[in-house]
Amino acid sequence: MSLNGWLQILSFMTVVLLLAHPVGNYLVRVFERRSTFLDFVLAPCERLLYRVTGIDPDHEMRWTEYAIAMLIFSAATTVLTYVVERIQHLLPLNPQHLPGVESALALNTAISFTTNTNWQSYVPEATMSYLTQMVGLATHNFWSAAVGMALAIAFIRGIARREAKTLGNFWVDMTRSILWVLLPISICLALLLVSQGVIQNFKAYDTATLLEPQRIVDSSGKIATVTTQTIAQGPVASQEAIKMLGTNGGGFFNANSAHPFENPTPLSNFLEMVAIFLLPASLVVALGRMVGSPKHGWAILAAMIILWFAGTTACYWAESQGNPLLHGVDQRASLIQSGGNMEGKEVRFGIANSALFAAVTTDASCGAVNGMHDSFTPLGGMVPMINILLGETIFGGVGAGLYGMLVFVVLAVFIAGLMVGRTPEYLGKKIEAYDVQMSMLYLLIFPCIILGFAAVSVLMPNLGLSSLSNHGPHGLSEILYAYTSAAGNNGSAFAGLNANTHWYNYSLAVAMFCGRFLMIVPMLAIAGNLAGKKIVPASSGTFPVTTPLFSILLVGVLLIVGALTFFPALSLGPVLEHLLMRSGHVF
Repeated sequence: MSLNGWLQILSFMTVVLLLAHPVGNYLVRVFERRSTFLDFVLAPCERLLYRVTGIDPDHEMRWTEYAIAMLIFSAATTVLTYVVERIQHLLPLNPQHLPGVESALALNTAISFTTNTNWQSYVPEATMSYLTQMVGLATHNFWSAAVGMALAIAFIRGIARREAKTLGNFWVDMTRSILWVLLPISICLALLLVSQGVIQNFKAYDTATLLEPQRIVDSSGKIATVTTQTIAQGPVASQEAIKMLGTNGGGFFNANSAHPFENPTPLSNFLEMVAIFLLPASLVVALGRMVGSPKHGWAILAAMIILWFAGTTACYWAESQGNPLLHGVDQRASLIQSGGNMEGKEVRFGIANSALFAAVTTDASCGAVNGMHDSFTPLGGMVPMINILLGETIFGGVGAGLYGMLVFVVLAVFIAGLMVGRTPEYLGKKIEAYDVQMSMLYLLIFPCIILGFAAVSVLMPNLGLSSLSNHGPHGLSEILYAYTSAAGNNGSAFAGLNANTHWYNYSLAVAMFCGRFLMIVPMLAIAGNLAGKKIVPASSGTFPVTTPLFSILLVGVLLIVGALTFFPALSLGPVLEHLLMRSGHVF
């Protein structure tokens, strides 16, 4: 750990906070349909879209209608992506003549991108054509992020409105999310990334002759000599921008943001991390403005920052210690470890930016990586896993992080009410049995998906265990991380698990689907119920939700729920691996 590393980490959060306030205010104007500086261009486009599709922008939806519209749209776009993948060999913009994607993998990928997970069980540059990357995947990066923003705004309206039966119009919220927010910021970010060297073209792949031929073992077990290297090309910058801004995470290349064509410089690395946190942080500011309590928004944001800082510190510390099994082995190993654990990391980013990126991408449900989590130390790799296991709440995905955190806010307020012996209130609305029941349903779905599928996988040697590249506690961590990432709609992986099998393609697809849509329904039910309530005047017994004490209580509830649910599984995985490694055992 170094002063330079800490300055970079603190500079990152400073920039995020400086941007969150103006962007948050802009989001309020967009979703309250006030005038903005982009209206002269985008308002005619919006009206044209409504006219063509027959949407009445003034029609308000109950929470059930809002949920049905969201599910219909998600189902339709899933089918579109699946079909594009399957017939990509018949479509243009396929200079490498890649075949259609196998059915199980196509289904997994279509659900993955629909749910904002972007889990990739394949090598993108060897599997997806340029058209599939753009029409099937990049478009979903906009759609899934817009759906998340629309749902978060619906929840905010549920809190802000009184004695109302509706939460807004899904189609309007999603359209405005794309036109006024995601598209203009993505264009600016893509141009900035191009200036740093991120490629954007439709060229066929290049072939380079190696200066030194390499001898490898081929798939048949024979030794072969390789004299050339294929260098993939493609429209990368346009997908990279929305991949980060929409907290999607799916890479154009298999190495994701560790690839020099996706993330070539320290500045591009910084911009990509800021883009990941920009909208989740700004939506919290927008929450405070829209419910009439800006301090409440900042109190929630403070809880997020506390959890982010704790995770980043733990990951940075663990990676700075290096691998204890290499200390004292020989002089060369000691030199390798002198600066910490550099395995699986890019030299141009170093340990500080690799640890920060790992924390940011899993705090925000993005899943993009600039280093391989499988190569992190046990405790360093546990931090990204815990970030996701806390339920996509530490900033979280675009929109999804805010409504996930608001469910915990409802639970925290309920617990605070029990402490003082009175009916709990949240911003003047009484939290009743129905709200708590829906909150608990939301919270129980998540661990049931993760622990259920992980338990089945470890009990099936021919299906679940045959894909592991490691055994023992690290192998368990790989399986646990895969289902955590899928259910948490994160998409990152430990990278030591071959997930391109029928079992993992189908089971992970189910985990991603349930982790997104089964949790949305109770969340919208809470929002709809809150919208219909009266405002109760604050009294001496009302627990304030704008103070540091509230932030601490919220953090405590998150950690207690996460610890009680997942600590036994973590003890058998990364914690046990750390203890074995410290004792000198190799497994």
